[in-house]
Amino acid sequence: MAKTESKMPLPKLDDLFTTEEERDNAKLEKVVDINLNDIDDFPNHPFKVIDNEEMEKMKDSIVENGVLVPALVRPKSNGKYEMISGHRRKFASQLADKETIPCIVRDLSDDEAVIIMVDSNMQREEILPSEKAFAYKMKLEALSHQGKRNDLTSCQVGTKLRSDNILAETSEDSARQIQRYIRLTELIPELLDMVDEKRIAFLPAVELSYLKEEEQYSLLDCIEYNDATPSHAQAIILKRLSHEGNLDEDKIDTILSQEKPNQIPKIKFNESRIRSVLPKNIEDKKIEDYVVNALVFYEKHLQKQKAMEAR
Repeated sequence: MAKTESKMPLPKLDDLFTTEEERDNAKLEKVVDINLNDIDDFPNHPFKVIDNEEMEKMKDSIVENGVLVPALVRPKSNGKYEMISGHRRKFASQLADKETIPCIVRDLSDDEAVIIMVDSNMQREEILPSEKAFAYKMKLEALSHQGKRNDLTSCQVGTKLRSDNILAETSEDSARQIQRYIRLTELIPELLDMVDEKRIAFLPAVELSYLKEEEQYSLLDCIEYNDATPSHAQAIILKRLSHEGNLDEDKIDTILSQEKPNQIPKIKFNESRIRSVLPKNIEDKKIEDYVVNALVFYEKHLQKQKAMEAR
C-alpha cells in the first residue's frame, strides 16, 4: 500500500518577502495619530467629561505641548476606532482645535476593553459616586463573563463576602463598599445627581436605592417641597416601609418634615397665600428674588415713614 506524503502548508506572502524581524516589529504596538472624528466614545462610558477649570488647564497644556500621554483605542469593524482610555484628552484636544490625537491601537475583546477602561479611569484623584457605581458594575459584569466569581451581586449589604474576590483585590474599596456603590445604580437619575452634589449622603443613598421607582419620584417631590433630604435613620425607615408595602407620599412627607439634630430651622409659608399676591406670570425661579426685593422696598418705606413722623 502506497504511503501518502504529508503536505506542508504553503508559506504566506508576508513570510516570503519580509524578514522575521520585520514581522515581529509589525506586531508591536505603535503610537499613531488618529483623526478625532474617527474615534467614538466608549459605549455607556460611566465617567463624566466636564468642561471645567481642570479641563481648561488640560486644553492649555495641549495647545502648548500637545498630548503627552497617548490615548488607548481599539479598532472597530467599520474602520473607525473606539476610545478605551483618553476621553478627557480627546475632549481637551477638540477644545484646543486639534484634528488628531496620538493613540495606541490595541485589539481587545469587549470584556478586556471594559476592564482596562475602568482601571485606567479609577486612577483619577476625584471620582463621583455615580461614576464609581456604574464603573464597578460594568467591571463586575466583565469579570463574570470571564468566569470570575460574582458574589457582590448575590449578597446583601452586611453579609460576609469572600476576601479573594477579584474586584475587591484590584480596588481601593472593600468588597462590601463596592457592593454599596453598585446599589447606587438603582437610584433614579435625579436622586443620583443629589448624591454626586453631596446633597444626599452616601449611606442614606444606599438605603434609598431599595425604594421602588415610583416611591423614589415621590421622595424627590417631598425633598423639593420640604427642602430637606433624608438622614441615614430616616432612609432606613423609608426602606422598611417600602419593603412592607406601606410607603406612600404622605408618609414620606411626614418623615422628611421631622427635624434632625443640628438642623437649621426652616421658615414655611402657605404657598397659595403667597401666590395670591404675586404677579400671575412670574416664573417659579424668580419668586424668591421678587419676595426679597418687595420686603427690602417695604422696609425702606417704613424707615422713610418713621423719619417723617419724627420731624
